[in-house]
This record gives sequence, structure tokens and C-alpha cells, in this order.
Amino acid sequence: MSQKPELPSGYLGAQPSFDKLGLSCLSHIDASFSSDTNQVEIKFKCKNPVKVTNQLICCRTEKEFNEYVFSQSLHGTVSFIVHMPESGFYKLQIFAVDAKDDTKSLPNVYNYLIECKKALNPVFPFPKQYAQWKDGCYLHEPLVLHTDGKLTNIQWKVIVPNAKAVAVVADGDWQHFEKKGNHWEANFSLDHLRGKKAKITLNACLGDDDTKFSTLLEYHI
Repeated sequence: MSQKPELPSGYLGAQPSFDKLGLSCLSHIDASFSSDTNQVEIKFKCKNPVKVTNQLICCRTEKEFNEYVFSQSLHGTVSFIVHMPESGFYKLQIFAVDAKDDTKSLPNVYNYLIECKKALNPVFPFPKQYAQWKDGCYLHEPLVLHTDGKLTNIQWKVIVPNAKAVAVVADGDWQHFEKKGNHWEANFSLDHLRGKKAKITLNACLGDDDTKFSTLLEYHI
């Protein structure tokens, strides 16, 4: 059983920039909580669009597991999907800035202490998020791709504001999406890449040049 860590005074909960940005807790009001599972989703309400990043730190080893947190925003809600690879205590540090702010340094706005009581579910890294992904994009599915999972008939559903086209490039092969309302969708298999350590990227045409695609997300299987 992991011992609860000692934390500095004022570390937990909202930091000075939290209220200034118009953020408020939606799902987890208590900054220190326990979970019977190793998968949780934390949500904030935001009055204005914000850019966010995070650090997930295992208290026992001080090792960072940032690849096991996926953050995104939709309809004024910022969500952090957190997968913890083992039981024990974790610090989740959240950083944010106004979406219109070009600063590279995001201030710490909120800190959680999460006790994961049981780590029964296997966890896999979320896709790497590139800069353009932060501009209002939202991933419904797939949140993870890995060589031990289902790779046939993968259903893709994403929101990419202002995109003229969306496509996945899988080991050099292009798969183009179809626009359905506000979403871009596709369905295809990647089973032929299982175990090949292939790079899978989600890309979008965002500018005037129809031949130029920006990378939004990057998976590895």
C-alpha cells in the first residue's frame, strides 16, 4: 500500500491563474480523491477557450507519465482523460493559458492528488498532440491504437475546425475522411501493420494550399 505523500501548503487545488482564466471544476471538486479504477476523466468548465497541458507524476517514483493523459475541449468543457499504469498516488498538474495568448510558458492552474486503488485495466499511450490539435479539435475515437488491440474496421470520428480535408497517413498510405456535419469520419483497417512499429498520423488541410497537410496526432502500433 502506497503512503500518502506530503505536499507543500497551497499545492492542491486551484492556483491564482485558475479563476482569472474563468475556469471552474465540473467533475472533481475535491482536489484529493481516490479511484477504484485506474481510468478517470476530469472536467473543467471554461468561459473562454484555453490552451492546456499537464504533467502526471507517480508519487512513489517521481516518474512522469504524461503520455497517459489526453486533454481536449468541446462546448466550453475541458476534459482530461487519465490512465494510471499502476496503483498508488499520482500528482496531476494542469497548466493553462488563454487560447489567444502566444506565450510558450503556461502557468500552473490546478493540482490534483489521485489515489489509484486498483490498476486492473491495461493502459497504453495516447497519441501525441501537435500544436494545431490544440485549436479546438476533438477526438471521439479512437483514443488509443496499439498492437495488442483491435485494428480491423477502426472507426474514426474527429472534429477539426476550419479543415478543408482530413486524412490518416499509415506507414505511407493515405486514408481520406468524409465530412458529416461538424465531424470528419472514416472506417478502415490497420491490421496489416500489427507489430511493425508503424507510425500513424492524423492530418488536416488547414490553409489555402490543398496539397499541404498539417500533422495533428501521432500514434504508434
